[in-house]
Amino acid sequence: MPATIDGPRLAPKTGAPRQLVVFLHGYGADGNDLIELGRQWRPFLPDALFVAPHAPELCAMAPSGRQWFALTMRDPAERWTGVNKARPVLDAFLDAELAKLGLDESALALVGFSQGTMMALHAGLRRRQAPACILGYSGMLVGPEHLSEAAARGKDGAPPPILLVHGDSDDVIPLDALFDSADALAKADIPTQWHISFGVGHGIDEGGLMHGGLFIARNFGLRVNAAVPPPAPRRR
Repeated sequence: MPATIDGPRLAPKTGAPRQLVVFLHGYGADGNDLIELGRQWRPFLPDALFVAPHAPELCAMAPSGRQWFALTMRDPAERWTGVNKARPVLDAFLDAELAKLGLDESALALVGFSQGTMMALHAGLRRRQAPACILGYSGMLVGPEHLSEAAARGKDGAPPPILLVHGDSDDVIPLDALFDSADALAKADIPTQWHISFGVGHGIDEGGLMHGGLFIARNFGLRVNAAVPPPAPRRR
């Protein structure tokens, strides 16, 4: 049995949830690091339930934080080993949440930051049915040589829409990771959009938040009122 994970939640502004947005935090953080993004996206997504599960492992480098998998930087295969080890835990969580809400994958959006982006791309592209979309901040695709396994498709037979957002001044995961990931996905016939946040390091700015919220809303089939104010800036 995979480990059980959970984390902070934000209920919809309206009634019963019609969509599920799952935040996957970065290395050394926990679900509390991202859940407030849901509050800022509520004007776009009033019917969505937001949940940010804590990763299953304590972080060796930040004992008060969590990790989806260890990062020692000594083993070139550790990211690939790590995403595969953590995937069953995340899949079990997503299956349980969707079943509890009576929703299918077309109502699911995966949002990752840094190591969480690695997990969102790895797991989302290998679900039985593709999620509505995958949004990755400041991260990268792990194991591009294994994309033949990425068979998740939506009801229309297409892979999930992907948006990658990255700061051009990121000194943790360099901007080149965005282009390398997008190129690998394109070669596997998985089209990917991307947005560069200029002057931003390993974090999320107002422009990245706005693009992300609109991207999710559109892929849920929602019409967004142009008068909705942008979310407040958020940086790490």
